[in-house]
Amino acid sequence: MTLATAARKSSAKTTARATGTAGPDLQSKATAEGALRTFFNIAAAWGLSNEEQQRLLGCGRTTFFDWKAGRVKSGLDAATLERLSHVFGIYASLQILLPIPERADAWIKKPNTAPLFGGGSALSRMLAGQVSDLFVVRQYLDAQRGG
Repeated sequence: MTLATAARKSSAKTTARATGTAGPDLQSKATAEGALRTFFNIAAAWGLSNEEQQRLLGCGRTTFFDWKAGRVKSGLDAATLERLSHVFGIYASLQILLPIPERADAWIKKPNTAPLFGGGSALSRMLAGQVSDLFVVRQYLDAQRGG
């Protein structure tokens, strides 16, 4: 165990004791499995190809297909957790802004005239490859819903 990992675990335990709650262990295999199941459900609702899903997750091909088949060996790294957090936030914001599920799910693929998208779709921006691209789409939607 690295010093950084030990410090994170110690900090999490201290926070849990101070607040009287034990939050989820974000590094656990069970959390990874649940988060990935949620991601794949969202990806199906959005009609994403395997390549698009892999790009959003930021992982290699073998890892992607292992995860998609439910073969999760351990917890997820911080970068993957951050990507998932943004995808979940985007999905949640769309459900609030567009309460008809079909419209919410279709929004990411529609052309958008907002300067952030330059006439392209939110999905095009999200697939640009950087975590920051997911972040700016999430931030845009949070601002649209007043959050």
